[in-house]
Amino acid sequence: MSTTTTPPRKTRALPPLMTLTDAAAERLRRLYHNGEQGKLLRIGVKTKGCSGMSYDMSWTEAAAPTDEVVKDKDLTVLVDRKASLFLIGTVMDYESKNLTSGFTFTNPNEKGRCGCGESFHV
Repeated sequence: MSTTTTPPRKTRALPPLMTLTDAAAERLRRLYHNGEQGKLLRIGVKTKGCSGMSYDMSWTEAAAPTDEVVKDKDLTVLVDRKASLFLIGTVMDYESKNLTSGFTFTNPNEKGRCGCGESFHV
């Protein structure tokens, strides 16, 4: 009697949970150094808007057991574990325009956005 063994399937590497552009890293460094010194930025998603979800950012003193810790460009950002499946591969940027400035997200999981850009769906 012969037995055949199947070689294990090669799994492909997952993209990083989140990465920061140089502009986002520089802005976070300034925020961490100035008014938010000693705090960490937590990123999550909330149910909001006409498309269903929006990015949520808040400051916290320390990582919670439900946070994923993302380290990029010598900075630490927390991602709420409940949001991690929606954010895999996301790039966080910081843009400064004539009338607005703020963090933006390029998320490969997004399937669409509402007309005003406030919310997205996957």
